[in-house]
Amino acid sequence: MRPDTPLKAITCFDAVMRTGSATLAAQRLFVTPGAVGQQLRKLEDWLGVQLFVRTVRKLQPTEDALRYWKQVRPALEQIDRVNSAMQGKPGSQVSLSLPPAFASTWFARRLTDLTRRLPNVQLHLNAAAQTVDFLASSYDLAVRHFDGDDDSLNSRLLLVDEVKVYCSPEYRDRLRLFTVEDIHRATLIHTTSHANWSQWLAQSDVTFGAQVSGLSFDQSEMAIDAARRGQGVVLTSPWLVEDDLAHGRLLQLFAHALSTGKGYYLVYGKDKVLNASSKQLYDWILNSALKDVIQSG
Repeated sequence: MRPDTPLKAITCFDAVMRTGSATLAAQRLFVTPGAVGQQLRKLEDWLGVQLFVRTVRKLQPTEDALRYWKQVRPALEQIDRVNSAMQGKPGSQVSLSLPPAFASTWFARRLTDLTRRLPNVQLHLNAAAQTVDFLASSYDLAVRHFDGDDDSLNSRLLLVDEVKVYCSPEYRDRLRLFTVEDIHRATLIHTTSHANWSQWLAQSDVTFGAQVSGLSFDQSEMAIDAARRGQGVVLTSPWLVEDDLAHGRLLQLFAHALSTGKGYYLVYGKDKVLNASSKQLYDWILNSALKDVIQSG
């Protein structure tokens, strides 16, 4: 290593890239935001490139910053692993991103088992609708609802997604929804993540007409809650309504299930090396999903 390599500045740069903020990076490093800013400028001068576009409230990484971090991050993580091993302290912190509805349903239902089996894992959980960018964030793992096609990711299919129609028992009885043709009397609840009503109706040989508009929600959990409260019928994944079905708050209407061509995938960056705790969480999530697949037939 060159003797003039600004290691302190690189450490500050890494912290800003991981947190997305000079203030948060300063808290992580126990220094002031001003000190972080000085180190970033020092690194830019040393490299001879601009690493951030500075605005009043945000540091936006440039393409040079993203390329540089992609190269130095594995080395920094390797140093951290070696230090932890020498100190006899295996890495225990894991950051995980989940879709909001998946986090509040499938994952929350299994959280007790997670804490019992992996008591030493310090989990930082983020429920966000935005797709995780592993190059510009500090997440170790994510669950992503998509078709599995992304060359920048290591991905494993957890759960195949298909959608079914659900409503509250009271709503079914009040509108007498007992056959597929009866759905004309129902209010259809649409969600952005499962915008499949047209396909489901077509496969069920139902022509719904102008009433197909119904209610629309950006978040699946809001749409499911509307169905739970008797405001209509929702077309969504069974993995998101497990508790509601178990406690009788919702029931499945009709037998037809529509395959969406998507699934819930466990992913992490192609260049990411999982630490011991991340690997433990990765294995636990895979095994939990496998149990569900076996139990569902």
